[in-house]
Amino acid sequence: MNNDIAIKVENLTKIYHLYDKPQDRLKEALNPFNKSYHHDFYAMQNVSFEIRRGETVGILGRNGAGKSTLLKMITGVLTPTSGSMEVQGKIASLLELGAGFNPEMTGMENIYLNGTLMGFTKEEMDAKINDIIVFADIGEFIYQPAKMYSSGMYARLAFAVSINVEPEILIVDEALSVGDIKFQIKCINKFKELQEKGITILFVSHDLFTVRSFCNKAIWLHDGQVKETGDVTEVTAHYNEFMYGTADETSGTSKKDDTYSEVLTKDFDAINRWGDMEGIIEYVEVLNDNDKPENIFTLNQTITIKMVVNTEQVATDNLSFAISVKDKNGVDLIVSTTMDQSHKLNTQADRIGVFFKFENYLATGEYIVVAAVEDRTMGTPHYYDYIEGACYFKSEVADMRFGLFHQPVTQLIKYKG
Repeated sequence: MNNDIAIKVENLTKIYHLYDKPQDRLKEALNPFNKSYHHDFYAMQNVSFEIRRGETVGILGRNGAGKSTLLKMITGVLTPTSGSMEVQGKIASLLELGAGFNPEMTGMENIYLNGTLMGFTKEEMDAKINDIIVFADIGEFIYQPAKMYSSGMYARLAFAVSINVEPEILIVDEALSVGDIKFQIKCINKFKELQEKGITILFVSHDLFTVRSFCNKAIWLHDGQVKETGDVTEVTAHYNEFMYGTADETSGTSKKDDTYSEVLTKDFDAINRWGDMEGIIEYVEVLNDNDKPENIFTLNQTITIKMVVNTEQVATDNLSFAISVKDKNGVDLIVSTTMDQSHKLNTQADRIGVFFKFENYLATGEYIVVAAVEDRTMGTPHYYDYIEGACYFKSEVADMRFGLFHQPVTQLIKYKG
């Protein structure tokens, strides 16, 4: 295998034998004619991909897609039914936190036990022990049997052990929700530190914002097979459509309306678009203080996002219009919907124009505009038309500032004496 490749998977398949009744397993084992009483369930089927050294790869898929099965085969917890897999580098995994802990042993003893299971010598663990104890931050309980731990302390210690041994490959399965906000931030900072050191990371999460923030590549699993792999923004956009879009892929048609002559149907340069009435959003643009199209804004300048929707075919009174402004990692920074201010829309009109106006407090950078027509009355949004990448713009701040926003802050200084 090429030295630049950390993990190579070819036609990986995992089959489980499922039985309708418990006694069928015994009947099959004892049957002299090898009669089968089971049916095959493919938890993983012909999965192939390569992960290069230093890449951070997000694994996507709804529950039952095969994500955990894949990670367990890579780490050696499960044996594949067929296919091949090559891994170059020492692995640390955050799958089932604390699975290797002995409840009768102290936290300190469990640290060394886990280190041994991961292939480290006592001397190597001696060099890491202080970092692990400080990171776990469970106080005097480090010297108490693990059976006395709360579930939170148990998970914190397991996480601290796995993430501080600095492996060549780190595999994480939904582990960033461990502990309180302070501990989560410590985990995120440690992740970034490992990325900067060139550690290869496989990361499973249902949180697309987190995947986009951490990963540069994504693999989407569906029913045990690879549905898509590639750039994290594109794959997560398609996965988001799959999870929240509709089965109807029919594209609607937009018409030019002479009575709304300033509107021309726009050919969107979108990252992704879906909805069961896709096409009813005819136009989205970003305007400056003078209501002129603009794509570069300075600090405190007024930004207006204009959306024009053809509502001739929409037979509902529960419409709401929404926009969001995202950064390049896909994190929603500004979100607004007409439901926020309880606007009751008159859907008898052929077209509706909606204007979202705000002051620009965004840091220097490039931003993505999402536009959507939706119905939120049922709890989970139902999308008629959703465009990720309806428009793009830049924010430019002249002086050096930190943070995502430059929100005005009132400062008060008091003196005595």
